[in-house]
Amino acid sequence: MFNKANFKEWFDRYKYSELAASSAALLASQFSRIFSGLITAYIITFAEYFAFYGVMVYRSYKALATKKKLNNQTVTLKEIAFLIRNLFLEFGYPAVLDFFFIRPFCMYWMPILTANYFIGIILGKITADSFFYFLSIFNYEWIKKKE
Repeated sequence: MFNKANFKEWFDRYKYSELAASSAALLASQFSRIFSGLITAYIITFAEYFAFYGVMVYRSYKALATKKKLNNQTVTLKEIAFLIRNLFLEFGYPAVLDFFFIRPFCMYWMPILTANYFIGIILGKITADSFFYFLSIFNYEWIKKKE
C-alpha cells in the first residue's frame, strides 16, 4: 500500500485542494486581529473546508466530465450521485472528527504552545492534516479496492 506510485497518486489527488485550503487557512488566520483565538480557530477550519471541498468536488466532476466527453457521452445524474457518494465515503468521518475536534484543537493550541502565532498556525495545520489524510487515504484505498 505504501509505495512510490501510491504516494504520487495521493499527492496528485490532493495537491490542489490542499493548496487552496492552506491559502484559505492563512488568510482566515488574520481574523485573530478581530476575534478571540477559539473563534478564529473555527473560522480557519471553516475556510479550509470550504476551499478544500470546493476544489475537490470541482476536480472530481471535471475529471468525470472529461472522461465522458472522450466517449461522446454526457454525465448523468446517477454518475454525479455516485461521485458524491464516493467523496462522502472517503472524507465522511475523517472530516467530522477533523472539523469538530482535531483541527480547532490544533489551531487553538499550537500558537499558544509555540508562542508564535504564524508558526503555531502552520504547525497546527500540519498536525491536523496528518490525522485527516491518514484516515482519508485509508478510506480512498478501501473505495478503490471495492470498485
